[in-house]
Amino acid sequence: MGQKTNPIGNRLGIIRGWDSNWYGSKKDFATKLIEDNKIRTYLNARINKGGISRVVIERTLGKLIITVHTSKPGIIIGKGGNEVDRIKEELKKLTGKEDVQINILEIRRPEMDANIVAETIAKQIESRINYKRAIKMAIATALRMGAEGIKVKISGRLGGAEIARSEEMKQGRVPLHTFRMDIDYASLFALTVYGKIGIKVWICKGEVLGKRDLNPNVLTGKEGDNRAGGDRREHHGERRDNRGGGERRGGDNRGGGRR
Repeated sequence: MGQKTNPIGNRLGIIRGWDSNWYGSKKDFATKLIEDNKIRTYLNARINKGGISRVVIERTLGKLIITVHTSKPGIIIGKGGNEVDRIKEELKKLTGKEDVQINILEIRRPEMDANIVAETIAKQIESRINYKRAIKMAIATALRMGAEGIKVKISGRLGGAEIARSEEMKQGRVPLHTFRMDIDYASLFALTVYGKIGIKVWICKGEVLGKRDLNPNVLTGKEGDNRAGGDRREHHGERRDNRGGGERRGGDNRGGGRR
């Protein structure tokens, strides 16, 4: 089951929240859904170098709140916030609503975000970097930043070959069947002169044992990661102190024996 379904959709309501938060009646549900798709398509095309991970859309009475999760907030905000104001005006025209609010949230660890990792690999492949090298670099960086496991699958005319094939690289653990495992997933494609090359990325960020806030604008995992890092540093420090003490004691004994 876990192999066949989208890992994000599979975990909705368990450890992950919805990217669109609003209520729609039978009359206007389809209209709102199409509008959400238009907003996301527009933002991804308009800010194609902004490192967008996800766009969360919330609706209240007559108000539209759009939250953009990005690794490069400076590009979206622009000098003095001019770029955001321009995007806001364009979204008002697109949606036909007067009250549009845009929030920008920075992603602290873009190396552990599946969308940004897939986008980085796609850009490298488009600039003719060897696909194996691009994938290995992405895997090594994600593991170094604290990911428990990462899997990358790439398919198409790899290296300009005549016949399309698919290759997969995996490191660490990515248990797709375990719902409490926080697995981020992205599916993108790179446009090359040989045609489209599809890229899929799965990143395992660890287990979620407690009850998680399902609001998609809550940046999860950051505090836990910091605590884990702190604990690891303390343990390393303790081991170094013990080794140092052992060496000093050994030196004292040896010196006593010689005297």
